[in-house]
Amino acid sequence: MGQLDNVAHPAVARSVNLWHEMVAAKDLSRLPSIVHPDAVFRSPVAVTAYNSRAAVILALNTVLTVFEDFVYYRELVTPDGLNVVLEFSAVVSGKRLKGIDLIKFNEQGQIVEFEVMVRPLSGLQALAQAMGAKIGDKLPAFKDKAKL
Repeated sequence: MGQLDNVAHPAVARSVNLWHEMVAAKDLSRLPSIVHPDAVFRSPVAVTAYNSRAAVILALNTVLTVFEDFVYYRELVTPDGLNVVLEFSAVVSGKRLKGIDLIKFNEQGQIVEFEVMVRPLSGLQALAQAMGAKIGDKLPAFKDKAKL
């Protein structure tokens, strides 16, 4: 998309551009290069976060396989240039949904927190069911009960 180049921190702009390239190619093999080892993933269906680069990578690789007709269509950046909001739409199991990815980066352009919000409820339920079927037995190992 390239729209962030003038407002995001330069390292963040590079990482977001790489993210868009990977999503477009449906190949997240370069994702580890932009995710901090202690990154946090916040699911739209879980109260507590999933911790570690491995959790973020597992969740994002899996969601790429359950989303159909996925498209980003709006990007917003916080004044410090380190937080990006990517608005998207997709279909999961025949249910249309809208959502946002709230991505917090460090100054090296590494993702330190990736949070997803989804609506409407029918789309969220379809997403939860599809993700649960694929990785529901794997994600709990990454939960930190002390963090919200």
